[in-house]
Amino acid sequence: MKLYFVSLGCDKNLVDSEKMLAILAGHSIEITDDAAFAEIIIVNTCSFIRDAKEESIETILELASYKEQGVCRTLIVTGCLAQRYADEIEKEIPEVDAIVGTTAYDRIWEAVEESLSGKKVRLLSELDYLPAKLTKRIGSAAGYTAYLKIAEGCNKRCTYCIIPSLRGNYRSVPMEELLTEAEELAGKGVKELIVIAQETTVYGIDLYGEKKLPELLAKLCKIDGIEWIRLMYCYPEEITELLLDTMAAQPKICHYLDLPIQHCNDTVLKRMGRKTNKKDLMEKIQLIRDRMPDAALRTTLISGFPGETKEQHEECIEFVCDTRFDRLGVFPYSPEEGTPAAEYENQLEDERKRQWADEIMEASQRIIFEENEKLVGRTMRVIVEGFLPEEEVYVGRTYRDAPDVDGCVFFTAPYEIISGTMLTVLVTDANGYDLMGELWNEGEDK
Repeated sequence: MKLYFVSLGCDKNLVDSEKMLAILAGHSIEITDDAAFAEIIIVNTCSFIRDAKEESIETILELASYKEQGVCRTLIVTGCLAQRYADEIEKEIPEVDAIVGTTAYDRIWEAVEESLSGKKVRLLSELDYLPAKLTKRIGSAAGYTAYLKIAEGCNKRCTYCIIPSLRGNYRSVPMEELLTEAEELAGKGVKELIVIAQETTVYGIDLYGEKKLPELLAKLCKIDGIEWIRLMYCYPEEITELLLDTMAAQPKICHYLDLPIQHCNDTVLKRMGRKTNKKDLMEKIQLIRDRMPDAALRTTLISGFPGETKEQHEECIEFVCDTRFDRLGVFPYSPEEGTPAAEYENQLEDERKRQWADEIMEASQRIIFEENEKLVGRTMRVIVEGFLPEEEVYVGRTYRDAPDVDGCVFFTAPYEIISGTMLTVLVTDANGYDLMGELWNEGEDK
């Protein structure tokens, strides 16, 4: 039978999708990229914010048409929307044959088998359940880059966030399983491992009684074939000197940190339920740059949180200008039902939230463009991601750029290069968020 699979939302959801694909491949299911020829259609959904929820619903409704127009025998909805709105999906979208929650994805074959027999299926495991020993994956992204999800759930209780009620409390994946998974990925040609979780920095504290991320990273660095290791979702208050020392000492670890700080004003941070303040944030950022002067720092911010004043917003812009983040994204606040912040007074209108987000991005843009100009004339290691025939240039990323969210390097080369190759590029120009360059032969004079 043929399967059409759609994975929506974050990179953590993508890992779940790749593990489901591997489970189904073990039952002789063939993957197709045309829903019209698929007897099985699966949508792994997101419902983190309103826009993600709407995208998930629209995708389900669009694919539901293949129950009539195509050969689809079962439509299965998995992931966060399935976990959060199982009752509503059953009632409002009768075309859906099976609903599989966030912690039940290891039962995906059960959902397929039972729904094909004509049963309506609903699989919602306990939120704190962690599927064990699922190291096999079928990559749905580029074969040379893969995400390694080291934990599930979150113990933080940020007042705007629905994740704990969708994914449960923090559960670290045992280190031996992660190392096995990473070795299998390396055996398939993966060169860049991107370490992810709802929060990577507290990895191991539930299993081993202490933070074990530095130890895990050191062991991942020993795996043959892995050349880059990148860290995402690092809460600044949990970053230790030992972690920074490990990053600085291990050449395979990219000097890149993703710090989701959300805001800088102490009052706003407290109302958000964050466990840090402006002073601590500035000190931690300085510590990171002291230990790794070439560190590329990414952050995400929320604009227009309930009760946020114009003065607090302007303080955030000033903070962005002072800290000079290398990469930055802003999300207008989205009130999510079931979260404390959704019930706060003084909810701001959407137009103001969007305007404030634009103002923060404009301030950040100027800084990023200036910093990129400073890279002109430098040689940088790049992982090749493809070729643009119309422009006759290759496209790649430096250690400063995570896939899909950061910039790129466009460069020329006198011969054909395979995607996934790691090489050196001389930066010849900066164009906004992106860099321009040419292939550099090591050993030549610059």
